[in-house]
Amino acid sequence: MTAPAPAPAPSPAPDTKSDERLLKTSPLKRLLGRPELGSVVGAVAVFVFFSIVADSFLQATSLATVLYAASTLGIMAVPVALLMIGGEFDLSAGVLVTTSALISSMFSYQMTANVWVGVLVSLVVTLAVGVFNGVMLTRTDPPSFIITLGTFLMLTGMNLGFTKLISGTVSTKSIADMEGFTSAKDVFASTITIGGVDFKITIVWWLALIVVATWILLRTRVGNWIFAVGGGEDAARAVGVPVAATKIGLYMGVAFGAWISGQHLLFSYDTVQSGEGVGNELIYIVAAVIGGCLITGGYGSAVGAAVGALIFGMVSKGIVFAEWDSDWFKFFLGVMLLLATLLNHWVRKRAEATK
Repeated sequence: MTAPAPAPAPSPAPDTKSDERLLKTSPLKRLLGRPELGSVVGAVAVFVFFSIVADSFLQATSLATVLYAASTLGIMAVPVALLMIGGEFDLSAGVLVTTSALISSMFSYQMTANVWVGVLVSLVVTLAVGVFNGVMLTRTDPPSFIITLGTFLMLTGMNLGFTKLISGTVSTKSIADMEGFTSAKDVFASTITIGGVDFKITIVWWLALIVVATWILLRTRVGNWIFAVGGGEDAARAVGVPVAATKIGLYMGVAFGAWISGQHLLFSYDTVQSGEGVGNELIYIVAAVIGGCLITGGYGSAVGAAVGALIFGMVSKGIVFAEWDSDWFKFFLGVMLLLATLLNHWVRKRAEATK
């Protein structure tokens, strides 16, 4: 009778201590690794500060005003943040908002068309400007700073020149009595009442952009491309990332945000001043930097940029509620920029030290 074969020796258990793939990251390390951590801390500090020094700051109507101010900036700050994560800038973003509004207004008025025709023409032209910036960047040698500075100057001149040529003044004609104005205003400049408090529709647009941008960054292949391009073009291209298409898409994203902001500007007041928007591009960049985006690219988040915009809203309106001189606003914004940059730098160092 044959003896049964001995059972095979059990395989040694995997050494989880030596396999980094099986190591779990602690919640603290994950928290320190979030780019928006510094801005959230700053936002809490600003909120507490103005809650103490301004008696009316915590009123529901005041908070709605703060959210409105944050949303008008945040609609642009979110796509600008994605562009910065991709390693580029857009100095034409501020005047592009005005360009978008001017095109809608003047096209509708001159063609005696339904204002929605002007809105759609504005969308096409605004996106075309984004494509122009992206193509010029990817097909030529100058950095984005120079290219978009050139676009900024061209748009500034065109806004003023065409407005005076067509309207005879520096502002557009009123389109409030034209067909489609009411429905367009409902989409871009209406007010939603919740619990007796009025909230502007721009807050909804802002939140929607935050959700979409965060989903793109964290849940899609395009998000990986954006981080890769910002971290290093050559390395990204070597692993098959479509660098040119990614950057063109990012500039189109900024243009889309400019279109939304421009339509809000137009349908809030039904006329547009051709000189508006100059200088706002720097505020968009400041909001993104406060939110944790690196100037060098490859790091940041849409949520952080949104928090940076919220800080902007709290500071700009908190100064008013505290009855301070509004001339100090830029000073406080500069202080917030420096403090947020230092705090973000410290957070990143701590995150790297705990890895």
